[in-house]
Amino acid sequence: MSHNLLKGKKGIIFGALDKNSIAWITAERAHAEGATVVLTNAPIAMRMGQINELAEQTHSKIIPAYATNVEDLEKLVEEAMEILGGKLDFVLHSIGMSINVRKGRHYTDQKYDWTQKGLDVSALSFHKVMQTLYKKDAMNEWGSIVALTYMAAQRVFPDYNDMADNKAYLESVARSFGYFFGRDKNVRVNTISQSPTPTTAGKGVKGFDGFLAYADKMSPLGNATALDCANYTITLFSDLTKRVTLQNLFNDGGL
Repeated sequence: MSHNLLKGKKGIIFGALDKNSIAWITAERAHAEGATVVLTNAPIAMRMGQINELAEQTHSKIIPAYATNVEDLEKLVEEAMEILGGKLDFVLHSIGMSINVRKGRHYTDQKYDWTQKGLDVSALSFHKVMQTLYKKDAMNEWGSIVALTYMAAQRVFPDYNDMADNKAYLESVARSFGYFFGRDKNVRVNTISQSPTPTTAGKGVKGFDGFLAYADKMSPLGNATALDCANYTITLFSDLTKRVTLQNLFNDGGL
């Protein structure tokens, strides 16, 4: 059901890979609520996924960009504003990657160039995105920037490995940059700490299926789904949450 919560709003969504992606479902929901969206992902991820299908479905344009590359981000923001006809009302950062996790490298035996790459992709990219938006004055007043995180930033989940550190840094960036975005631009910045979700990236974590089941049993309301997260994100993009900022908001059924 649509409530036109985002009627006339426009924004960029990072990280849609396939139908399991929270970013994918958020783009669908944003479109259903009246928004116009530009989709972006790394060129290699776009070749692996089905983003063209999403673009057709949501009548969106696609702009390839590496979120770790400032020149790419500058081009992305400039082209997005040209396509959308002005400044942005919302941005979703839904990006995360750990080569140490992928390769089964234990937290006590990290390969540090892999660690640095994961930090750049998963967390430092969020600072780069916001710095680009800030310097280009690309956000409308009362706009909203959201990034996705996970409670391993606060609690120990050993198999989440260096992604826990990445998420902790991401949340800190949201608070620190969010202060300046709020003070100078009246723009909101928040993170959503989502339940374990069977996305393509999530399934790459060792023991994920067991932890998914455990979290579901431990949460009074059960795990929040990808659609639940997308719906929550839409509320943060909307005018209903104009004074919610610098928050890490848990969407995990009470885990």
